[in-house]
Amino acid sequence: MGNRLLQFAVLSSTFLVLNLVIFLTPSGRELIQDTFSRQDRINPQTICEEYNPEQVSGVFNNKTCDAPNFIAEAKVQEQVLGNRSSEKRIEIDLAQQRLYAYEGDKLVHNFVVSTGKWNRTPTGEFRIWIKLRATKMSGGSKALGTYYYLPNVPYTMYFYNANYPMWMGYGIHGTYWHNNFGHPMSHGCINMKTPEAEILYYWAQPELRGRVSSIRAGADNPGTRVLIYGQAPAY
Repeated sequence: MGNRLLQFAVLSSTFLVLNLVIFLTPSGRELIQDTFSRQDRINPQTICEEYNPEQVSGVFNNKTCDAPNFIAEAKVQEQVLGNRSSEKRIEIDLAQQRLYAYEGDKLVHNFVVSTGKWNRTPTGEFRIWIKLRATKMSGGSKALGTYYYLPNVPYTMYFYNANYPMWMGYGIHGTYWHNNFGHPMSHGCINMKTPEAEILYYWAQPELRGRVSSIRAGADNPGTRVLIYGQAPAY
């Protein structure tokens, strides 16, 4: 009986130490963030534009924010910029919190962004697989104060690769719930100023081809390559 009590005490102490390590170390905090502050999954098969003008507010980090009615007034014609014969690519430097858009070797856009804070933005090479003029996003944790429910997120372009599949919902999009660009502020996505996200939306591939939303990439209309690198500053 005494040996069993001793074993139980040792196991309980080990469990307590492990929990303290998780809560107190940077890697432990990242584990908590990755576990509790992720964005909700999406369904790649059914996702399409979702815009509701009656939804005039959202929630970011458990706080209500206004959702402006800008999509209804947006221009829908495709913007033709640069030389279409040059390959387009998007580069995102997490350390500098900048997004660069290239046509071949020519830099055509340079925007400040906000990347992952409550969940890390993945690094690597990706492709845009769908463009949505507006969509709904949600996730996070009410218990941790990171819950968000954001209707009508503007000019969203989801990207993916083999390690981060479509259903994980990582994207580049406009932002109306904060103005703290240049600092990590997201749950993994790339936050942009809405007017700049609009420019990138009409510039990037897949091409719109006369439509305005729910444009999926394909063999004859591939998505723009997205390169994400560096390490975001700690805040």
